[in-house]
Amino acid sequence: MANILIVDDEAPIRTLLGKIVNKDGHEVMEAEDGVHACETYRDAEIDLIITDLVMPRKNGIEMIMELKKDRPGIKVIAISGGSGFSGQIDLLSVARLLGAKHIIKKPFTVDEIRAAVNDILA
Repeated sequence: MANILIVDDEAPIRTLLGKIVNKDGHEVMEAEDGVHACETYRDAEIDLIITDLVMPRKNGIEMIMELKKDRPGIKVIAISGGSGFSGQIDLLSVARLLGAKHIIKKPFTVDEIRAAVNDILA
């Protein structure tokens, strides 16, 4: 199956997402922010990134932009419950413009995550 990197500053969300994709046989790696995610992505063979967008140190948008420079074909599912840094920016739309294949608004369902993962990895 696939190696999936889950990036979220909230440990319970990382755990939940990990259980969802692990149940389908995928290997899971975790990162608590974009800085750690970039390091992990460069050091491991990652097939898919599932990332939150609003995080400390390096947010999901910055992380996607940085990783796209080195590997334009990265596969990303962006998840966010916030509207943006200033409250006026739709970060999910920005993530889609940057190449996220799926965008999912929190709160999400197990079926939404599974469908997005299966679609990208098919």
